[in-house]
Amino acid sequence: MWSNCRRLLMALALGGTALVGLAPPCFAQLPAPGAVGKYNGAGSCAASSCHGSVQPKTVTHIFQNEYTIWAGQDKHANAFSVLSNPVSLRIGKILKIGRPDQAQKCLICHSLDVPKEKRAQTFGMEDGVSCENCHGPASGWLGPHTTANWPHMKSVELGMYDTRDLMRRSAKCATCHVGSQQQFVDHDMIAAGHPDLTFELGYFTKAMPQHWKRPQDMPWFEVRAWSVSQATQLSEALRRLSWRAGLPTWPEFSEMDCIACHHSLTMPEKSWRQELGYPGRRPGTAPWNASRYVVFRHLAEAVDPEAERQLGADIAKITELMSHPAGKGAEIAASASHGADLAGRIAQQLNTRSYDQAFTLRLLRAIAQDESIANQGERSAEQAYMSLDSLFDAYRTNAKPGDDPQVQAAIASLFQQLNDPSAYNAPRFAAGMQRVSALLGRQGSSAGGSR
Repeated sequence: MWSNCRRLLMALALGGTALVGLAPPCFAQLPAPGAVGKYNGAGSCAASSCHGSVQPKTVTHIFQNEYTIWAGQDKHANAFSVLSNPVSLRIGKILKIGRPDQAQKCLICHSLDVPKEKRAQTFGMEDGVSCENCHGPASGWLGPHTTANWPHMKSVELGMYDTRDLMRRSAKCATCHVGSQQQFVDHDMIAAGHPDLTFELGYFTKAMPQHWKRPQDMPWFEVRAWSVSQATQLSEALRRLSWRAGLPTWPEFSEMDCIACHHSLTMPEKSWRQELGYPGRRPGTAPWNASRYVVFRHLAEAVDPEAERQLGADIAKITELMSHPAGKGAEIAASASHGADLAGRIAQQLNTRSYDQAFTLRLLRAIAQDESIANQGERSAEQAYMSLDSLFDAYRTNAKPGDDPQVQAAIASLFQQLNDPSAYNAPRFAAGMQRVSALLGRQGSSAGGSR
């Protein structure tokens, strides 16, 4: 039947000819007339001749096993089902929202939660975070995009989301993994048991099974993706902060560094936090979670020093105001909004510039040498680890250094410092970063580097 459906879809794209001989059941699988912009559900991509092949194919520009990878290996496919596990049910009970698998607060990120009038007959929320969450409603382009020489941008015009554009790809991921006005994790949700939101596109992409081909016309593509996503996630996080700071419920404590309060207690003589002191804030106040900036600033300084200077001023102002956030909402919102615009401007530059071995090594060294990151807290350390992992993975793939296992092991050891966030120890993480920095110092690079 799926073979017949594909023939029909192609025939419709070519003007509705050559329909003789198709089995009637196929018509039930098609979107209704005028359904352009509707969501069909993951099943519309599952045919073995489309994206449901068991093995990757080489006869087309895609592997044709994308659906198979998603359904069998990608955690996004389980996003809806986890809403029924004991921990999720307990979260729903604490928050008094009923069953999470029926609560819009949860469904908006754990499923394809679209209005009923946008759902085709084949749609099912139980698919979790599926194809159309990222690629957009398929009804408009499902048939035409299977025809020979069909241009990608034509599908975009008919409703496909352009994930080839790294700014748009990063922004799409950020809707759930960073948050927005519609989709967010707040302090109440964290207290009830929901994980805090952390994100780094390169690291998260590597952790999920890849179902697309690496662009061959973009050297050092992974560094480009990391760079653009760093700018985008900072921009989106600052927009989220600006929105929250204007709410009557401000302050929102999920904007703070959670581990600054929620950490294992030690004897005073063993406390690195008390040894460090509380520069710039009163003891006992929670600092702002600046993790999305402390690593990114090295990248921003390398590509646009003036923009980074202005952005740094905004971040410094936000950090100061967030040490006493009550009554400072308007000022915080203004600085966050301005900083978001600057980060977005830098993202545009990063999306079009060139990348090479020297630039990548420069970033790796700058991050590893930054002694202040460890003292910024566990979330900043986590962002540094993920960034070093992503960047060095790209570096060794493209540059093929001789002693990469040593650097890999040193970076991997940083993760051991993050296994138990409440037990995070800044001096130990700093020592690990120094080991990475020393090993990176032995890496060679070509003269110069892209600017």
